[in-house]
Amino acid sequence: MPEVKRKYVTPGELVGKGRYNRTSNVYQIEDKFYSTRVGMAEVINDSLRVIPLTGPYIPREDDLVVGKIIDHSAFAWEVDINSCFSSFLLAQSVFGRDYSPARDSLTKKFAIGDLVTAKILAFDRTRDPLLSVSGPGLGRINQGEIVSISPTKVPRVIGKKGAMIKTIENYSKCRLTVGQNGLVMISGNPEGIILAKSALDLINHEAHTADLTQKVQDLLSGSNNGEKE
Repeated sequence: MPEVKRKYVTPGELVGKGRYNRTSNVYQIEDKFYSTRVGMAEVINDSLRVIPLTGPYIPREDDLVVGKIIDHSAFAWEVDINSCFSSFLLAQSVFGRDYSPARDSLTKKFAIGDLVTAKILAFDRTRDPLLSVSGPGLGRINQGEIVSISPTKVPRVIGKKGAMIKTIENYSKCRLTVGQNGLVMISGNPEGIILAKSALDLINHEAHTADLTQKVQDLLSGSNNGEKE
């Protein structure tokens, strides 16, 4: 098992000294690494990062997001992706290059209020992000329940190599689609959805704790044991 060291840090605080692979929310001066955020510093072997405790979602290209259609024009849908940036899904990317506003109705594809899974197609901070629903698992969400967590807690929900999300899915018998924007779609039976929501709530509130994996496993196994009695 890899050696894991964690501690609370504030902006400018020394996180580590030596030779590390710097990942996120850390800056380097010579051989010293400092935090740029309030959060939990995590050192795993030769990798070092800071997991923020709070913060907004900032889009990045290729991010998977869950969004809500909130408006449309003749050429695009506007999608709320839980960010300070508005995002847009171009009609041409959905209908194809021969899209015609006079012939094709956007509401036949997506109506205001529809939930969708999408990927960030393009974003460079100089213009609002563009979305794509082309690809496996992308498009309108027809069933399931959406849970909101802090976008900064998404890495903890997924876990190392997907371990945490697999644990939740195995116990709850549900399928989880985790958007990088902090919205999680849960599909399954009502009892499993309740169990998965409990695990997500625990992670959302205790993502900074070192024994989080054990806490989640205890919660899930305890709930299952209770159902069998």
